Amino acid sequence: MINVNEGLVQDYLADCRENLDAMETELLAIMSQSRINDERLNRILRAAHAVSGPADFFGLVQIRELAYQTETSAAVIRSRNFAPTPDQIGVLLRATDKLQELIRNPEPSNQSDISEVTTALVRMRAEEHPDLSADSTLSHTDSHSLRMLLVEDDFTCRFLLQTFLARYGECHVAVNGREAVDVFQVSIERKQPYDLICMDIMMPEMDGCEAVRQIRSLEEAQGILSTFGAKIFMTTTVQQVKEVFLCFKELCDAYLMKPIDLEQLQSQMKFYHLLP
Repeated sequence: MINVNEGLVQDYLADCRENLDAMETELLAIMSQSRINDERLNRILRAAHAVSGPADFFGLVQIRELAYQTETSAAVIRSRNFAPTPDQIGVLLRATDKLQELIRNPEPSNQSDISEVTTALVRMRAEEHPDLSADSTLSHTDSHSLRMLLVEDDFTCRFLLQTFLARYGECHVAVNGREAVDVFQVSIERKQPYDLICMDIMMPEMDGCEAVRQIRSLEEAQGILSTFGAKIFMTTTVQQVKEVFLCFKELCDAYLMKPIDLEQLQSQMKFYHLLP
């Protein structure tokens, strides 16, 4: 784990246990039903995201990976028009149990073997989407250059990030959260969605967390699950965990401290399959 207040770590782990208990309850309820229940699946997605997102902040690599794989697999199920099978629910329950085990012992969790569970999750996704290879997740690039939106009011940081991101595709700029939401809405309406959004937290007119909330609402209105929507990386000098967690609750995907470490940014892009 990174050097953070122990109380903050314990708060995160307590939230994880609560979210995982909720996931198990929802999965068991779905198993007893014969029809699809989108609301239950949505709650499972949010619970898995609440575990995955902040895990990187605390350096919990395996917890982040397994929670992300679980979220992605649940999203694949959510995208279909039929209720999940008992086998599919069983795989998600196994993943939830493994996450509970890792959360109970977070210190050695990075050395834990999660391959059996992640393999089952990937196999389940491949069965739903035969075009996916056995070892892949849903890629946002599909061999095309990225469409990116940089939301930043500081010129120096904006210039640095735009110069870096431009090598990977088309990078547009917004100077505050309200402008970002307007630009994003136009992109959705034109069927030209963004693959990546780098979003500052502290901005005039509308802060980053509120902008993320509105962007996710726009995606939802178009039937786009946040798991398959734009990847949103928050960038800020604010070091309070409260700000970080608020953004994760609004379904951002990653968090980068200023001055931005470009290698870390690249690593996050690779984790979310924006880069090979």
